[in-house]
Amino acid sequence: MSLAIRQPPAKAADLLAWYDRHRRVLPWRALPGERADPYRVWVSEIMLQQTSVTAVKPYFQAFMARFPTVGALAAAPSESVMQAWAGLGYYSRARNLHACARAVATGHAGSFPDTEEGLRELPGIGAYTAGAVAAIAFDRPAAAVDGNVERVMTRLFAIAEALPGAKPLVRERVLALMPARPGDFAQALMDLGATICTPRSPACGLCPWREPCRARIAGTQETYPRKAAKKTGATRFGAAFVAMREDGAVLVRTRPAKGLLGGMVEVPGGEWRADYRLDEALADAPLPAQWHRLIFPVRHIFTHFPLELTVFTAPVPLETLAPEGMRFTPFARLKQEAFPSVFLKALEAGLEALRPG
Repeated sequence: MSLAIRQPPAKAADLLAWYDRHRRVLPWRALPGERADPYRVWVSEIMLQQTSVTAVKPYFQAFMARFPTVGALAAAPSESVMQAWAGLGYYSRARNLHACARAVATGHAGSFPDTEEGLRELPGIGAYTAGAVAAIAFDRPAAAVDGNVERVMTRLFAIAEALPGAKPLVRERVLALMPARPGDFAQALMDLGATICTPRSPACGLCPWREPCRARIAGTQETYPRKAAKKTGATRFGAAFVAMREDGAVLVRTRPAKGLLGGMVEVPGGEWRADYRLDEALADAPLPAQWHRLIFPVRHIFTHFPLELTVFTAPVPLETLAPEGMRFTPFARLKQEAFPSVFLKALEAGLEALRPG
């Protein structure tokens, strides 16, 4: 006679019962009994890609105050959208967000498609975002598989295959568990991963799926999900030139719309390369001046490579004209420019060095 204990199956009802008691209150999330706003769901999901909930909250609230509807976002100048996005990083998301809003406003009479397939046809909406919006906003039986969901499902079923290769299997598992409340189920999985099934020291004793979780039974929770090793590119180097006029205006320019940090504002500089030579950096200076090199470089980590920028500063006369494609922005208006964080670091370092006394 076998004495083996039979492992109970994971049930969506157990997760939903937990969610009904412990759901997070988030500025983009509909309260119980309310209908989710597709626009708010969509904006939040785009913002949350590669960014934490804590970091997104104030940006989301400010963004909604500025662009309360998809029509308002579609009608806004791209510069306003990029400025509102500044600080969230991954700026191609902002460009795609604006393009998508315009597509919804012009091609769909201001209403989002209510299916995964329809959503996938919009600019900047991939499989995850389409699944999340379809499930949360329209209660479609769609799988929204983000990092939290990957962690929960790989632990629950002890999926040993490394990500991203395991994504199709994770998606299959989610769809197999899908209950009659797809929107709540999608959000419940996200909440479980964010608050209970955390990357380190998961609170397994509080988990509604602790009994069927195969990784918990084996004591291997923290070994999931398995991930393929990331390849990081070589460090790149460059220079950033902070020129301040006598009236406090600073020389800036807008980067090309396409490419890394496209459409964002920068202090001028040269190309970023692994073999960049600082002894030749002044060749990239935007105008003739008495440039002073700061001792400490500005460092920043992008997804595929680290960057080290050497900052040069120079005070310039009031009558100095901005070179073609550049402009002098008054000091009081610098906060309104769409600087990504890497150039904010360079600008702040330069302004500190240029400050009198």
